[in-house]
Amino acid sequence: MQLKLKLKAGCRFWKLCLIEAEVGTCGSQPSSREHSLATPPPPLIDSSSRLRHHHATPAVARATGGKMAERTSVAELREDGNKHFKLGDYESALSCYTQAIELSQDVSENVILHRNRAACYLKLEDYSKAEADASKAIEVDGKDVKALFRRYQALQELGRLDQAFADIQRCAVLEPKNKVFQESLRQIATKVQEKVRLQSSTDARVEQMFNILLDPGEKDSDKKQKAVQNLIVLAREDAGAERIFRSDGVRLLQKMLDIGNVDMVLASLRTLVGLCSGHQSRAVVILHTIGMDRFCRVMGTDNEQVSLAACNVLQGMFDSLRGGIKSDIRGKEEALVLEPMKELKMMIHQLLEMLTQREVSTHGRDNSTNLLIKNVPRKSLRDPDNTMTIWVIDQGMKKILEVAGTVSEIPDCLSVTDSGRMSVSVLLNKLYDDLKCDAEREVFNKLCEDYVRDCFESSGMDGKLQAIQTVSTLLQGPSDVGNRVLEMSGILECMIALCSSEREIDQLVAVEALIHAAGKSKRASFITANGVTLLKDIYKTNESDQIKIRALVGLCKVGSAGGTDYSMKQFAEGSTCKLAKQCRRWLCNDSIQSSTRRWAMEGLAYLTFDADVKEEFVDDQPAVQAMFELAKSEEKTALFAVASTLVNCTNSYDKETPDPQLLELAKYAKQHVPEEHPKDKPKHVRKRIGKLLKAGVVSALVCMTKKESPALTDSCKEMISRVMLSLVEAPEDRGIVVAQGGGKALIPLASEGTDVGKTKAAQALAKITITSNPEIAFPGERVYEVIRPLVSLLHLDRTGLQNFESLMALTNLAGINERLRQKIIKEKAIPMIESYMFEDHEMIRLAATECMCNMVLSEEVQKLFLAEGTDRLKLLVLYSGENDEKLRCAAAGAVAFLTSLQPKLCTKMTQVTSRWLEILQALVLSSNVDLQHRGLAITLNLINAERELAALLMETETLEILSALSRDGDEKKSKVRAVAKDCLARAVEYGLIKPAEEETSP
Repeated sequence: MQLKLKLKAGCRFWKLCLIEAEVGTCGSQPSSREHSLATPPPPLIDSSSRLRHHHATPAVARATGGKMAERTSVAELREDGNKHFKLGDYESALSCYTQAIELSQDVSENVILHRNRAACYLKLEDYSKAEADASKAIEVDGKDVKALFRRYQALQELGRLDQAFADIQRCAVLEPKNKVFQESLRQIATKVQEKVRLQSSTDARVEQMFNILLDPGEKDSDKKQKAVQNLIVLAREDAGAERIFRSDGVRLLQKMLDIGNVDMVLASLRTLVGLCSGHQSRAVVILHTIGMDRFCRVMGTDNEQVSLAACNVLQGMFDSLRGGIKSDIRGKEEALVLEPMKELKMMIHQLLEMLTQREVSTHGRDNSTNLLIKNVPRKSLRDPDNTMTIWVIDQGMKKILEVAGTVSEIPDCLSVTDSGRMSVSVLLNKLYDDLKCDAEREVFNKLCEDYVRDCFESSGMDGKLQAIQTVSTLLQGPSDVGNRVLEMSGILECMIALCSSEREIDQLVAVEALIHAAGKSKRASFITANGVTLLKDIYKTNESDQIKIRALVGLCKVGSAGGTDYSMKQFAEGSTCKLAKQCRRWLCNDSIQSSTRRWAMEGLAYLTFDADVKEEFVDDQPAVQAMFELAKSEEKTALFAVASTLVNCTNSYDKETPDPQLLELAKYAKQHVPEEHPKDKPKHVRKRIGKLLKAGVVSALVCMTKKESPALTDSCKEMISRVMLSLVEAPEDRGIVVAQGGGKALIPLASEGTDVGKTKAAQALAKITITSNPEIAFPGERVYEVIRPLVSLLHLDRTGLQNFESLMALTNLAGINERLRQKIIKEKAIPMIESYMFEDHEMIRLAATECMCNMVLSEEVQKLFLAEGTDRLKLLVLYSGENDEKLRCAAAGAVAFLTSLQPKLCTKMTQVTSRWLEILQALVLSSNVDLQHRGLAITLNLINAERELAALLMETETLEILSALSRDGDEKKSKVRAVAKDCLARAVEYGLIKPAEEETSP
């Protein structure tokens, strides 16, 4: 593994100071101040009566046999769980208690185990399970104060204050002298009273708002507008949504829908979004009260805002019915929906019906398709259940294909836009990808073939045109299916024949289908032989810009069939540049509709495989700006073409470096060897990237990532991630990317899309975090969202460079504050960081050690070093004696931190290796001032920890070294001199040496 890097180490090295450890934990137990004032509350983990069965007499032991072994196993598991809990490893503790519960048959033992497991769930913030385990313990013993107290904590976090009040009140009755219980009771009583007061005032406000909105005599528009805004804001909070719901709000909102006024309808729909979001039972009531028919009618209206608002309500319902309950309100529902599949199928059936209803607007049809895309396929292929996809294919495939094959210009056809057809192709692709086996895919293929055959064989040209349009849509979606259908008898020949039809719509559909059909090289060759002359004739003679531009794109696609291979030219020298020039001319023509200009962008997406075209395009600033404006416009179908063009211009596609020996063999065997264009060399790519950055490419990419459209597919997101990574390759460009919002746009790209796309985005985030201040690059809460993508780069299937950059970025983040360190721990990064500390590659090993140097500031990490039986401290001490100065600095800094924050580790340091004193003295005597400082800091920590350690050091050459350093007059070593004096002063306090002024000459 080789890393060709020249990076400045990003480690935020330690400050020599004692850091106060945080006291107490949020929501888990009372604070330390409360402990000092009162009787201690129940301990989090019960360790009493451990191994009590060992006291059984031999006769009893023989009689009980296997039961004795079982109980010993349960006790050992519980003890292991207690140890893990004390070390902060709550997941392992949870596992131990769960295993013990499964083995235990003793009721009293189960009470303790359930109590302990509830404590683990509290720490892991899984309050529903904590409440359930505590309840199981209380069922056996209603006076168990430990279980009652834990259930009170869980219920309080779940927002069920009334029940929490009852539990803490019971605790206070059982232990009236416990001041912690009394204080908790007082606090929750205050919260309950406040909740009642708010509910009373909220009820009155809700009633007043509905009265204003539904009163036909109310003419004050400002008053109505204010009532609308208040209602929407109130519905966004769970407490407010619940009050609206309980105040007969659903029926009143239905009345607002039926009024028909656009403002009222929008207000009603936006309020309904808040009511059903994250609450399953409310969503079901709203669905059955208002009715799916009414929602579909509203979504099918011509008003785009109203249609989108209705779509948002239905999406909120889908999320709730699928169990998408927000974590902050989980457990608050008072009603359970046992089986939501019936409601889900009913909703999806209505959406499928909408697709082919003629009275539905294009907005309604597009939104219906988008809802199917989001809610039918599985979210993850690891989920084995794809029954919803199978059901949709069985029930609605013909309806979907009818939209796919619609040609709106044909009389009595559906109204479908280019964007809508693109959405249908995405839906078909997602349905096909969601199938699990060949048998399911064969059914899908057969349905498509049968539909196309029926259209193709029907009487009249319109049927053939619909068949060709269906094939075109399939080629844009599940291309394997489209290619199979394309090979049916007569389809490709019909496409070429229609290109010369007298009807303009025939030519339009046929040329567009021909473009998509030229996807494979063998088919491109067929089209080159049979269709290029025809496309050229259409381009030269046709008067319609719409058809001419499509013919041009067809020529562009055929001309780029050789890809980036400089030796593979489909057309004569200079022809591709001429085609590109015409595409740029059309792209810059504002008088042409954006839906037509996006075809010029498609042409450039193919032609920019040629480096000469890239150079000319990037130098043509009006064309570049026109591309950016198209990316920012409402023409969503252009996203893929823009992203493809940028990938080509920045050379951010995957490039394989062939083995030189294999190249020689290929030449010897007279096989074709791909050649790189001279203008695709790194210096040319670097210049192109600079020009694009200056033109504002980052702003265009940010706008593209914000678009809520099926056209922003996972493949499109991957291409945007590739471009972003190439833009931040040079450290000097990263500030520009951050300033224009690139950092913010990368976070969602790193969590959604293809694995390759997420990895590229995560690596771009790492590069930005290494050289920029993370708090400025990712302000506010956004900096915490960066950690998960960075941790994903630590996995073993990532490259060495990605591992290294991730570690460097995490080092910078870990040096900022404890909350970020806790987030890194929560993402389970510590074991991976530790494993890279053993890496053979010196730069990765250094980066991991620097990261650990900052992570040891966290108390949870310190506990790992305190644990018995680990060599973590030994590794750091040994690294402090290595030849690599940077590695020594990082390791010594970590040891300095640990021995300062955990004095127990000072004694342990002297036991882990016999070389500890030699390593320490080598640090103190180093010519590197930073190493000296760290060595002296460790020495001071050892002296402060125990008098015995101080005496041990004073008996060695360390005393002479400290004396010499304390008198060193070098100004650069002022910090070193100060710490050496502190060491000697502490030795004087112990009485181990005398002050310098009291020493006498012999």
